[in-house]
Amino acid sequence: MALERAARAGIETEVVRWQDHDDRTAFSSAVAEVVSRHGGDGVVLAGFMRVLDPVFIDRFPNRILNIHPSLLPAFPGSSAVEAAINHSVKVTGVTVHFVDEKVDNGPIIAQVPVEVLDDDTVDTLHRRIQVEEHRLYPKVVEAFVAGQLEVVGRTVVTRAGAVR
Repeated sequence: MALERAARAGIETEVVRWQDHDDRTAFSSAVAEVVSRHGGDGVVLAGFMRVLDPVFIDRFPNRILNIHPSLLPAFPGSSAVEAAINHSVKVTGVTVHFVDEKVDNGPIIAQVPVEVLDDDTVDTLHRRIQVEEHRLYPKVVEAFVAGQLEVVGRTVVTRAGAVR
């Protein structure tokens, strides 16, 4: 779907397939080369579901955005929505963060809470989280592209009004 949308918009694409590489380092290096070859100096991940090797992260320090369906540091990893349900929390949410060498650990840029309802299933909760993801991520990406985000230590400093 994303490739089709890009084609309709006249955006050049290139696919780097996980299975075409011997390991995570080789895959990460190949992705970094593609980004660099196309003139990218930052990366926005969405639904990527792969852990990038430090070889990639070192090429784009504090320039890789990721979105995660929980209020990090709670429930990192690929089963965050299920973990929120299983732990009977009343609130979970969405986190946009910079990527570092650890999974779902980088400096947090923005978060939005989402109430967990008593009758929620993983699917119903995930759908409500996705609504907030679709609202928040474009705002953060816009601020990122405009140079309005800066990492100081592990804190993200934003210019006034950068992410609302």
